[in-house]
Amino acid sequence: MYNEFPYVFIIQGEEMKKLYGVITAMTTPFDKNNKVDIGGIQTQVDFLINKGVNCLYPLGTTGEMYLMSVEERKLVAETVVKKAAGRVTVYIHCGAMTTEDTIQLAKHAYEIRADGIGVVTPSFFTANDRAIIQYYVDIASSIPEDFPMYLYGIPQCSTNDIKPEVAQEIANKCKNVIGIKYSYPDVVRIAEYLRINEGRFSVLMGPDKLFYPGLCMGCDGTVSGCSGPMPEVFVDIYKAYLEGDHEKARKAQDKASACVDVLKAGADMGVFKEVLRKRGIVDSYMRKPLLNIEEKDKEALWENVSKFL
Repeated sequence: MYNEFPYVFIIQGEEMKKLYGVITAMTTPFDKNNKVDIGGIQTQVDFLINKGVNCLYPLGTTGEMYLMSVEERKLVAETVVKKAAGRVTVYIHCGAMTTEDTIQLAKHAYEIRADGIGVVTPSFFTANDRAIIQYYVDIASSIPEDFPMYLYGIPQCSTNDIKPEVAQEIANKCKNVIGIKYSYPDVVRIAEYLRINEGRFSVLMGPDKLFYPGLCMGCDGTVSGCSGPMPEVFVDIYKAYLEGDHEKARKAQDKASACVDVLKAGADMGVFKEVLRKRGIVDSYMRKPLLNIEEKDKEALWENVSKFL
């Protein structure tokens, strides 16, 4: 059954927190020795919570998850959950290149008392509908059915898409699959997802420029990489929307969209890390083969970004 309280699903009497509002896809800070920077993660958690984001979502695309070992990912997950300490909802992205690694990460997220998990589709290799359904059934059945999971579709990166009818079949088979994050800018597809389970399926926008339009369509929020370095512009959208001030929300979205352009919409995560450095949050490095932005671009980036603060 779906609870009337907007941020909790109830299945067989058990409450499951869902994602909503501004859900920050966190960067993973690495130090100059290519090690996970625990202190940097902790500082980011406090920064984001203090700025008013609603949920944290580490170890996704923005978090460079495929460049990390399973043990490193566990370390990051533990750090975020412990530092957040129940102040906001925390979902751990667990999608990996193998089903075995994904299951291991999913079980770990449950063990450390995260609020739930997200799992991207199988990546690089083409997976047909049957394979995608089986993948999610395998993951969902490896964790308790009251531990919630979101599907994660980003076909432009992963190769594989999740058709609405496939998402519906997965939801039918897996009681703990309560929603989807979709990171392709297709509002028709979003509308189709919103009809799953007669509108009781949680749908999250991935494209930052569609946050406010998505809310108006019935989405619960956005999973935003750009909100990592610049949470304020996205928090303003959600606050205005909750207040029912749609003109204010629209203008806030316009501002956020302009900021997204400056941040290159996450096409280069080095931009995010440079802005976090300039804001005094954490001085971190990209993990190769990804690189930090070039020195010659840093001054212009900060000059443009600072206009939004």
